[in-house]
Amino acid sequence: MDIILKYFPDLNSIQIENLKKLELLYKDWNDKINIISRKDIDKLCERHVLHSLSIAKYIDFQKNTSILDIGTGGGFPGIPLAILFPDVKFHLVDSIGKKIKVVNEIVDELNLKNVIAEHNHSSQLKGNYDFIVSRAVTAFPAFVELVKDRIKTNGNNKLINGIIYLKGGNLDEELKKFKKKVIITPIKDYFEEDFFESKYIVYLPF
Repeated sequence: MDIILKYFPDLNSIQIENLKKLELLYKDWNDKINIISRKDIDKLCERHVLHSLSIAKYIDFQKNTSILDIGTGGGFPGIPLAILFPDVKFHLVDSIGKKIKVVNEIVDELNLKNVIAEHNHSSQLKGNYDFIVSRAVTAFPAFVELVKDRIKTNGNNKLINGIIYLKGGNLDEELKKFKKKVIITPIKDYFEEDFFESKYIVYLPF
């Protein structure tokens, strides 16, 4: 939890309490259902929660913004962002039912009224959103094809509506076809830990 407060010192008491609970809840659930790799569970705050919250350093979502988290897995980046932005609406989707079961349990435990979690596939979704977020569920061009029809073309945020994607490694080839539009921000611009050395926020406006 200290690593979260290091970069987000202005959290209110409810946000701090929920983030503390988050660590305990995931460790408890991971003993029953393997939703986070064993090597990462002891570094949950850094590798999952703080990684998710890098998006909050990149954009301050405005009230009533709608966000779709595709391939949320155990609830990342959606749940940490929902804690930080209680006035923003989050729809978390994953095709693996047992993961969404855990997400729903955690959402209930934290009393997050701004989150809906659903066992579904992206191709079956209806409705449109201001932003679509995800943590490297597939190659970026394939992801864009999956979600491009789900993005509203206007909004009230400082950023134009679009995709905000967390991805690591060398992205040159993957992002080649988007190079005139895509904006790549190194997460090490925000967080100094070695884990973030080759991690990026990829933003594609629509």
